[in-house]
Amino acid sequence: MHAPALGRPAPAAAAAARSRSPRRRLRDWWLTRHPRTDSSTLTQRNIYILPTRGGLVFALTLLVMLLASINYQLNLGYVLTFLLAGAGLVSIQLTHGTLRGLTLHLRAPAPVFAGEPALLEIVLDSPHGTRHGIGLRFADPRHDRRRKPRGDRRNAWCDVPSEGQASARLAVVPRRRGWHEVPPLVIETRFPFGLFRAWSIWRPASDVLAWPASERPTPPLPPARSVGADLRQAQPGAGAELDGVRAWRRGDSLRRVLWKKAARVGELVSRDTLADGNRELRLDWHDAAGAGDAEARLARLSAWVLEAGREDLLVGLRLPGLQIDCARGEPHRRALLKALALWQR
Repeated sequence: MHAPALGRPAPAAAAAARSRSPRRRLRDWWLTRHPRTDSSTLTQRNIYILPTRGGLVFALTLLVMLLASINYQLNLGYVLTFLLAGAGLVSIQLTHGTLRGLTLHLRAPAPVFAGEPALLEIVLDSPHGTRHGIGLRFADPRHDRRRKPRGDRRNAWCDVPSEGQASARLAVVPRRRGWHEVPPLVIETRFPFGLFRAWSIWRPASDVLAWPASERPTPPLPPARSVGADLRQAQPGAGAELDGVRAWRRGDSLRRVLWKKAARVGELVSRDTLADGNRELRLDWHDAAGAGDAEARLARLSAWVLEAGREDLLVGLRLPGLQIDCARGEPHRRALLKALALWQR
């Protein structure tokens, strides 16, 4: 069922590429230099380090202190200046070493409905040494859902114990149905003094599946067909369950539990599927014709799939060029939603 995500037409994409600023084109080119992978180990080759604004002010302060010590021949001034300079040089190694050797792994993101946040869980593994002040964020600020009013980006911060693991969580919102690439991530640290910033760029290989956003409120379901009589004829030996109830079995829906009868007999009992009658619902593309365009039809079908699951119906799906037989259960429901997400005219 895997199909490529729906994208913009090639002319529109080319026009968008031409309209991008040189800075954005340079950033996109730089991101393509990093291969996509769900696991990444940070080494000397993929960690970058530069002074922060605080580090530049610190260097300027040291320069002023040095000039003042030379001008006034202050021996203690020399001591303090070179002591602070040594601490700054040591912080370069400490900041770089905080990231060096970390392993990043992205757990497979669960499908979500279009317009809802998809949770990304990143597991950080430290083979040796405790790592403090590790931050993760999206490389493109447009994907950052936790921006401050002035647009300042925030990181998801965590500390990684020695020979242990820690996890950080970010969320991305797919705006349309289909497959979506996980945006590139930036992992960074300013530990211990904030004078230098070490960072690396990571492009996960996983994709996020976005189901069609279901129509709200849910319209009435199409009429379902009862197939209970056929099942009763196929299994005539159900004499012990003619009263319409049976002992509760693992996997039974809680909607089928007879709570009043369970309170009297002291154990869980469920409605007999045969006595209650199975109801079969075949959702058809033409049943949603009143919704509007293709995306509106898919939204209505998505809402019907969810409602049929709540009512524990046998449900099938018929789309142009695709047909799925009736069944019930969570795996079947996900298969139907995936088919709706990936369907193309």
